[in-house]
Amino acid sequence: MVIGWLSRLLVAAGLIGSAWVHWVVWDDWARFMDVVGPLFMVNVVAGPVIALAVLLWRGHWLPELAAVGFGVATLGAYVMSLTVGFFDVQEQFRTDEELWGVITEAACVVFGLVLLARRYAARSRKRDLPPPAGRRGRHRGGLQGQGQGQGQGQGGQA
Repeated sequence: MVIGWLSRLLVAAGLIGSAWVHWVVWDDWARFMDVVGPLFMVNVVAGPVIALAVLLWRGHWLPELAAVGFGVATLGAYVMSLTVGFFDVQEQFRTDEELWGVITEAACVVFGLVLLARRYAARSRKRDLPPPAGRRGRHRGGLQGQGQGQGQGQGGQA
């Protein structure tokens, strides 16, 4: 339980941190770029939205997957800007913002994958358990003996 909440907090911190880094860089130079500027704004908005979903919507895997996707996509774009360029942006990994961006986005990926793996493991354990005693002999459609294949006709009479 503690690992799950700690992972959620670290994912949320990574998302908020990445959004903050993108805001700072957008304000510094990216706002003047035709494609990269709006993409940075997408990260500024998406980071906190996904962070809230990760913290509040714990019953579903989608926020966790979104956090991983956010981190992978952002890191991928950054690696492209370091190597082949990304929409006329060529980075050189020299600033604190670049370092913090890599750290926060890696946190999104790593701890998001931890959450997804824990969810998968819990689901696998749940499938391996025998059904509760009160549920034996029942089917989703009702009590055993009711439903299809028991000689019932169109009107439900045998």
